Amino acid sequence: MKRVLLFLLVSMFTAGLLIGCGSGGTDTGSQDQSTNDSSEQTEDTGETAESAFPLTVTDALDNEVTIDDKPERIVSVIPSNTEIAFALGLGDEIVGVSDHDNYPEEVKEKERIGGLEMNIEVIISLKPDLVLAHASSAESSQEGLQQLRDSGIDVFVVHDAQDIEGTYQSIKQIGKVTGTEEKAADIVSGMKEDFASISEKAEAVSEDERKSVFFEVSPAPDIYTAGKNTFFDALLQVVHADNAAKELDGWVPIDPEAILEMNPDVIVTTYGSTVDNPVKKVMNRDGWGDMNAVANEQVYDVPSDLVSRPGPRLTEGAKEIAKVVYPEIFEE
Repeated sequence: MKRVLLFLLVSMFTAGLLIGCGSGGTDTGSQDQSTNDSSEQTEDTGETAESAFPLTVTDALDNEVTIDDKPERIVSVIPSNTEIAFALGLGDEIVGVSDHDNYPEEVKEKERIGGLEMNIEVIISLKPDLVLAHASSAESSQEGLQQLRDSGIDVFVVHDAQDIEGTYQSIKQIGKVTGTEEKAADIVSGMKEDFASISEKAEAVSEDERKSVFFEVSPAPDIYTAGKNTFFDALLQVVHADNAAKELDGWVPIDPEAILEMNPDVIVTTYGSTVDNPVKKVMNRDGWGDMNAVANEQVYDVPSDLVSRPGPRLTEGAKEIAKVVYPEIFEE
């Protein structure tokens, strides 16, 4: 429920990303082993990834899915899956996306298949070879997903990434079931290099200079924040900053008085696309004038999609956070 609430608040669409819920029973061990086995097969035979079909994979719900041929028509039910698929070069293969998809620009030309409730009839009418579902919504969509399976459509439930490593896994999973494993490996490698570069640059921040950051992922009166075990927390670690809500776990509601006690150096809101002038609203809150972030005018809004959607653009999210937390180091 927390993830669904956040999805609706920050993106007008969800792991949600956004995003921020349980893993949905992901079997990471079998997934990783399956990926390794496929990679070894490709290297040993010298064949392309496409020749690996048919293949049998285990999805986030422990379902064994057999895919006979490289998918040529794909439906994605969540924005993070869509972004990954496009990054893998599958734009032409994508025939349907969720109502909440907004990136890349090409998604505007794709058929919409519903939001939190999928339109099963529309999906079936698109005649997809593969539906990329997601563990964050799979439980509530069980009946619909089964209808798709009964119609002869392959359904693969991507695991619900909650951190950077989980994002790498999602990219590899989608790469595997779409025959684009090599491209997926390149994307993951590039992300790791980008994160390493940001972290190396942030090493210029001394322990005395480290700032505490409070993320406000939904506005008053129902303020939610991101504690540990969230993308926000992981990105703060990359930029060498502290999460003011590090004692909390996951995506949680928080009282304004508790935020005052945290006295963060920086406040970052992530709902500027749905609320007018969020920075001004935070700056003008009653009783917050003496808070470090407000007193020093260190309140900023960053695009929610960049910092909460598990996909290749997370590195851009890290850069955006770095710029507002340590502008003297990261200003271009």
